Amino acid sequence: MAKMKRGLQVNEQEDGGGTSSGSQETLKRSRKQRREKDCEEEGVRWECLPQEILLHIFQYLPLLDRAYASQVCRGWNQAFHMPELWRCFEFELNQPASSYLKATHPDLIKQIIKRHSNHLQYVSFKVDSSRESAEAACDILSQLVNCSLKTLGLISTARPSFMELPKSHFISALTVVFVNSKSLSSLKIDDTPVDDPSLKVLVANNSDTLKLLKMSSCPHVSPAGILCVADQCHGLRELALNYHLLSDELLIALSSEKHVHLEHLRIDVVSENPGQQFHTIKKSSWDAMMRHSPKFNLVMYFFLYENEFGPFFRDEIPVTHLYFGRSVSKDVLGRVGLTCPRLVELVVCANGLRPLDEELIRMAQRCTQLSAVGLGECEVSCSAFVEFVKMCGDRLTQLSIMEEVLVPDHRYGLDDIHWEVSKHLGRVWFPDMMPTW
Repeated sequence: MAKMKRGLQVNEQEDGGGTSSGSQETLKRSRKQRREKDCEEEGVRWECLPQEILLHIFQYLPLLDRAYASQVCRGWNQAFHMPELWRCFEFELNQPASSYLKATHPDLIKQIIKRHSNHLQYVSFKVDSSRESAEAACDILSQLVNCSLKTLGLISTARPSFMELPKSHFISALTVVFVNSKSLSSLKIDDTPVDDPSLKVLVANNSDTLKLLKMSSCPHVSPAGILCVADQCHGLRELALNYHLLSDELLIALSSEKHVHLEHLRIDVVSENPGQQFHTIKKSSWDAMMRHSPKFNLVMYFFLYENEFGPFFRDEIPVTHLYFGRSVSKDVLGRVGLTCPRLVELVVCANGLRPLDEELIRMAQRCTQLSAVGLGECEVSCSAFVEFVKMCGDRLTQLSIMEEVLVPDHRYGLDDIHWEVSKHLGRVWFPDMMPTW
């Protein structure tokens, strides 16, 4: 690591430090001319490569290798510090005692803050679950007073991380970026203690540029807080949030004439406690969204208990990608086939022991854009599955079915079903196998 530190140090002292500035300039020109002459006589040498070529090469090197390369000569050290190499950077903050992931060296962080903070534009923080790592991320954020970020991502590889911090400490650090950036276009702050007042600061300084906002699992944000963002950030194209923040008012705001066409809306429907109650979104609100942004993707992740699906799939909903992370009943999947005509992708992790024959056939009939299906702990008769594939045809570009899902019947067994399915798909297909380890 000592070598890396030497590679990061700035060469502030020029050779011949006791001479006058004019003599130093003459000496520099003489050395440059001598190097160029040597290159012409001996052919192109590595130390004579133009900086634009060095920059291109350095962009493909891992950071540590780049630091080692900076020790080769003065020219390579200068290339190491070129602003173009520091526009995009990911801070990896982990505690060695509790994490096997690599971490950004503290000396490098100091150098970035000192020399390159004003060059940073695309920044992310990847932290482990420890409070110390989250605090280190906040300390760095609070020092980014001279930068104008375009993207910022706070990524927790495991909970709780940022949620362990005092809210005031986190908000103070985040506000520094919101106030100084002025041109944020992408913000990913899932699982953080961001709150309504901090979102107002975000909007006040970045409303004209914000295009992507991901903030799932942010318990201190209210529906009014996210509505403020939608009302002011008319360029917003992608939005990810928890279901408790979704409201009819939010959908109407996203459907206003001032707002650009939304491209991607992700909703996480998560139950914190068994028996939790969920509100209902009006069909008219979804209709308004469809009229304004007819091609937008609506992605919904469900992590509910079976008795909590009451408010969902009663009316038509424009969902395109649907994921069930917990067991979902046969009745709910039947309603999906009736109320989700735009469905493109369906993933069911578990269902139970009641065959889903009728439900799959109904989806093949009514969900005419369905092209990707994944089934885990479910049951489907081989005959119904073949019929489903036959109805969908080659539009099924992704078909991931565990072998245990398929139940042999009088027409097809497990040994020959892949031939029938492959014939209707127009390509070779086999069911997925459960690993034996």
